[in-house]
Amino acid sequence: MDEEPERAKRWEGGYERTWEVLKEDESGSLKATVEEILFQSKRKRVIESHGQVRLGMMRHLHVVIDCSRSMDDHDLKPNRLTSTLKLMESFVEEYFDQNPISQLGIITTKNKRAEKLTDLAGNPKNHIVALKKAVATLCVGEPSLYNSLNLAIQTLKHMPGHTSREILIVLSSLTTCDPANICELIKTLKALKVRVSVIGLSAEVRVCTVLTRETGGSYRVILDESHFKELLMLHVKPPPASSSSECSLIRMGFPPHIIASLTNQDAKPSFSMSHLDSSSGAGLSLGGYFCPQCQAKYTELPVECKVCGLTLVSAPHLARSFHHLFPLAAFTESPVDGLQDDRVCQACQGELKDKTAFTCPSCRSVFCVECDLFIHDSLHCCPCCLHSQSPT
Repeated sequence: MDEEPERAKRWEGGYERTWEVLKEDESGSLKATVEEILFQSKRKRVIESHGQVRLGMMRHLHVVIDCSRSMDDHDLKPNRLTSTLKLMESFVEEYFDQNPISQLGIITTKNKRAEKLTDLAGNPKNHIVALKKAVATLCVGEPSLYNSLNLAIQTLKHMPGHTSREILIVLSSLTTCDPANICELIKTLKALKVRVSVIGLSAEVRVCTVLTRETGGSYRVILDESHFKELLMLHVKPPPASSSSECSLIRMGFPPHIIASLTNQDAKPSFSMSHLDSSSGAGLSLGGYFCPQCQAKYTELPVECKVCGLTLVSAPHLARSFHHLFPLAAFTESPVDGLQDDRVCQACQGELKDKTAFTCPSCRSVFCVECDLFIHDSLHCCPCCLHSQSPT
């Protein structure tokens, strides 16, 4: 067993003399200092995450949620399981908003077993409904990392080579009950190029450290509920694509939404192919998306056709994924006093009240801190660059 450096174990070093950072304003409030610390942490993530790294557009992610008896602890209110499921609902919505042509599946583990809560699919509604129902789950027994990873592998190993294969584990327990040697399974995960990441709710576990290190994932332990949400949202953005990942052309269909006219005598209501997996939802309908290759009917996009296997998406879905291929470069930070022009943010048109401003390296437009974060986290393109490129 490799010995970790002593410096990495001294986590207390990050909390030495933290009170020196806090400064009161004229009214005696610490609000300005706290907001500055939060903005600096977000700004740091922007700089770290917007390098010239090729990201994957199509992801297949399995989320493993620990439902063992340790999830019944009350350090997260009302308990760990309820807090985790609530945060997972937000994560699912944000995941599909940023990765509309990707897929996600949910696995739960308790009582030494692993069960699929939802299969790999691109419909966020099904996952959110399943998460809401899982709130009533009883937290019993121990989790099984081996069974959870093995269950996820059975699906991920059949995914094409040009997509990313990922597993995210939310682990509360400090133990795992495995039926076989998990070290052999880690070798299998590495051979299949499955990236495994772990978010710990209790403390660092050695087997998780080895698992994430060997598969190229990340391992972090939460401090509180807000930190938990922050760590979850870090996995919304696609991971860097492997240099050995395959490059191939992907056939896609862009079916329009067609609604049959009620005056047409030949129009007959029909079920969609998406109702084969679920008994819930709408029944017979006249409209839907029809696969251009086999004419199979679907009620929502994106989806993979169950008949011919063609990936069906809409143009906005593909456009929202485009920024992962060419991420927006981080803006240059500079003092406001050095600006020669008017000290006004080019996005919100507000006065630059902070000490620093952020300049786009392409069009040299200046932005405030809030607009810089909004552009990189949500907009993914410089509005001034788009305005200058648009025809007059």
